This record gives sequence, C-alpha cells and structure tokens, in this order.
Amino acid sequence: MEDHAGIAQLVEMYASMIYRIAYTRMQNVADAEDITQEVLLKYLKADKTFRDEEHRKMWLIRVTVNTIKSNVTSAWRRHTVALDDVTEPSYEASDLPVLKEKVEKLPERYRLPMFLYYYEELSVKEIAHVTKSTEGTVKSLLSRGRKMLRDELKEDGYV
Repeated sequence: MEDHAGIAQLVEMYASMIYRIAYTRMQNVADAEDITQEVLLKYLKADKTFRDEEHRKMWLIRVTVNTIKSNVTSAWRRHTVALDDVTEPSYEASDLPVLKEKVEKLPERYRLPMFLYYYEELSVKEIAHVTKSTEGTVKSLLSRGRKMLRDELKEDGYV
C-alpha cells in the first residue's frame, strides 16, 4: 500500500485522465466522477506492482474501461430514466472546443477510441489492448470516426 503522499501524487497524475475517459463515455459529470472514484479505489485495493508508469497508466485505463462497461450494463442503470430536464453546468459545455464537442457527440463505439487516440495519445496497439479489440477494429473505428467528424465539421462550415 502506498503512503499518503504517493496516493496524492497518483490522484494528481491520473484522476483527470480517468475522469476524461469516463466523461467521454458517460456524458454525465456525476457518473464520470463516480467512475473516477471507483477506479481509484480499485487501484488502492489492488495492491499491484507495476513495471513502470506506462504499465500503471495502461492498467488504470483498462480498469476505467471495464468499470464503465460494468456501470453501463448494471441492472440499476437499466432500470433508471435520464432526467432530461436537468442540464449540465453551463461552464462545462461552453468551455469545450468545437472539435471536442463533436467527438463527444459521436456514437459510443467511435467515441472511446477517438478520445484515447487523440486526447490520451495512445497508439492503435495500446487502444486495442485496452478495449480488448483487434488493431484492425481500432483502425476501422478511428477511420469511420474521423469521417463522421469531417462530415459534421463540413456541415457546420468549419471545413
């Protein structure tokens, strides 16, 4: 188990990455915060030794993706209804660049690979490992996601 300084350093290094991945998929601040907290707790309980920081980062991304999947497919979530009347804080939406907004609006299957590739700078091979997909599938999802983004940007007069 790490000391308090080590835990604080881990949170400082990785919490925002975990949150961004969770928010990209969940599209909800509260759910993204819950997943971030859950992943960090899993890390603390795992008592795992890592070869290096890259290994730790990849493990955290894998646990984040798995936690998101568990959350999305949980019985509790299947029996809840979204509160359409509740909006996210306006500063969240207004601070996002146009491109990031467009990425967040992509269909689910394209959103995570695009985010991991462009915002977390993972390679196709790393994304395939983290998402338990083939490299060909990841390349295909990235290609289709890029085309969707291009089409959206053209429609809005950006390209």
